[in-house]
Parts: sequence; C-alpha cells; structure tokens
Amino acid sequence: MKILITGGCGFVGAALCRRFLTARAGLAVTVLDSLRRRGAETNVADLEARGVRVVHGDVRVAADIDALGPFDWVIDAAAEPSVLAGTAAGGQTGRRQLVDHNLVGTVNLLEAAARWQAGMVLLSTSRVYSIPTLAGLPLAERSGRGGGAAFALDATRPLPPGVSPAGISEGCSSAAPVSLYGATKLATEILALEYAHAAGTPLVIDRLGVMAGAGQFGRADQGIFSWWIHRWAARRPLSWIGFGGRGLQVRDCLHPDDLAEVLLSQLAAARGGEPELVNVSGGSVSGTSLAELSAWCAERLGPHDVAVSHESRPYDLPWVVLDHAAATSRHGWKPARSVERIFEEIADHAQRHPGWLDRCGG
Repeated sequence: MKILITGGCGFVGAALCRRFLTARAGLAVTVLDSLRRRGAETNVADLEARGVRVVHGDVRVAADIDALGPFDWVIDAAAEPSVLAGTAAGGQTGRRQLVDHNLVGTVNLLEAAARWQAGMVLLSTSRVYSIPTLAGLPLAERSGRGGGAAFALDATRPLPPGVSPAGISEGCSSAAPVSLYGATKLATEILALEYAHAAGTPLVIDRLGVMAGAGQFGRADQGIFSWWIHRWAARRPLSWIGFGGRGLQVRDCLHPDDLAEVLLSQLAAARGGEPELVNVSGGSVSGTSLAELSAWCAERLGPHDVAVSHESRPYDLPWVVLDHAAATSRHGWKPARSVERIFEEIADHAQRHPGWLDRCGG
C-alpha cells in the first residue's frame, strides 16, 4: 500500500508515519511538507532513516502534489492549526493565507486523490462546532485533579442537542460562527464528502480533540498542554486568560499514537461509498483544566507562579470535550494513554530538551 501524508514532518504527521511503519509491513510512505513550521525540520532525518520518502513541497501548489502520485491513500495532516489564525491575535497568519492553506490546499489534494482513485483521510477539528452553542453551555465548577478546579457541564440544566456529560458529539450544531479557521475545516469536510461521492472513493473524516505528546511544537493557541508544561519547566511566564483568570477552562487530550491506532482500523474498514465522520479524542476522562494541569506541574516540576490576565481572546471557549462514542462503537477503539501518562511524557521531554521552546518558536 502506498500512502501520502501531507504535513508529515509535523508533530501528528510524523507520529502517524512512525506508527504505521511499525504496525504494518509493506507500506510505502511518502511525506509532503513545506517545513514552514519551526521544528518540523527536526523530524526529517528520523523519517528518512525509517524509509519514509520526504519531499519538500506545498499543498497549495497543485504541481507539487501531482508530481508524487499515484497513491492508495492520502492523509491530509497539513493545516494551519490555530483557531486564532486570520485574527489580529493570530500573529502573522492572515485570512487569505489561512484560506489558501486549509481550503485551497485540501482541494488540491481532493483533486489528486480523485484522479488516483485513492482513499482520503481528512484530519479535522473540534472547532467546527458552533461557537454560540458551546459558549452557552451550562457550567458549574468542580474540584479536580491535584486540588485544581475546573469547569464541568451542569447536567441539571438543559443541554443543547449533541451535548452530554460524555462530551460533544457529531450531532452538535456546526452553525456559524465557528471561527474562520473552523469554517475552512468545515468547508473541506463538505467538499471531501462531495468528492468521495462523485468519485466513489473511501473517505474518513476525523474531528480531533487537542493533541499532546513529547516533541510537539506547542504554542499557546495550539498544543496548549505541551506548551504549558514546557513553559513551566523552563520557568517562563504563564498566565490564566479569561473566564475569571482562574484557569478553569477545560480541554480533552489525545496522544497521536492513539489517533494512529484508530486510523489503522479505519483504513482497513473503509469502503467506497461509505464515508465515515467521527470525533476522535481523549474523551471526558481526559478533560483537564489549566488549573488542574498547573497543580500537576507544581507536583512534578516544582512551584511556579501563574499570573492572572484580563485579556479576552477571540473564539475562546470554557469547555470543549469531544465524545468519541461513535468511533468506539465502530472500531472498538478507546485511547490507551491517560492524561497523566501524556503529561509525564511531555515533562520528561522538556527536561531532556530545555531549549525546545526556542527551537520550535514556543
């Protein structure tokens, strides 16, 4: 089987390459990566040593993709991954750059996959769900891990369709606004479904929770768990932003090796004309607030002050936990790595690589 992984030198893409090659014999894996993300270059030599063909190219350039094929599967792990992209708080990524990368780039891949009659895997996001719906969830405060507090759903009050104590399901509203970033990902989902229907090819769409693990190129707006632990270990400034400045906001947490396990099952089961769209996340058991994470860091890495900021960031939400019940039902899959195990892996990496934040721009 021949597989193309775009963005394959990134944190998630590289992890998929490694796991696929150890799990299945006879795979030929090609990576297409622009290496624009600082830190991506650190994965090139390792992937090539494992037999991966690494090609420097850009998904926004159709000719870069066309020169590589054909393939049996295309896995689109190349994206601008920040919900703040295209906003004033999003740094150097402008609106047009975001749309070109996340929408136009994926259209180029869909075109190529249709010509090759290849299956397509689209790695999507939890941020396709409606911001007003999620911002309006009824919440209460709970005591959490290590003495840290956290938001939790108040199940005594009415919940919107698609939301339960298990998390946000695929049935939750995706009505606008979802952020410009979320809109590009939602648009690619719709286009992927249309391309797969027209071409009769297999399609897998995985809406991912927050990814975390050692070697992640974390920033505050993407890879928050890794970024926070690395900053704590390096004794760099940290702030609780918004929601009362207490760090109560909650996110789920998923290791890329657990994503790889469900993807292997999805590829084996995929059939043309039967698209699959599911949430893939650490689920409710992994939901962790910044206050809980800080308590864990203090015990594992020693004390460190966290400031309180009254800044308000666009599109921030107090509680985002995806329910992976559909993926579990289809594939008998559950994440194998606990949040504590993931945090320990990141902390160990931070202590062994004290300059990691500078290397990856975090």
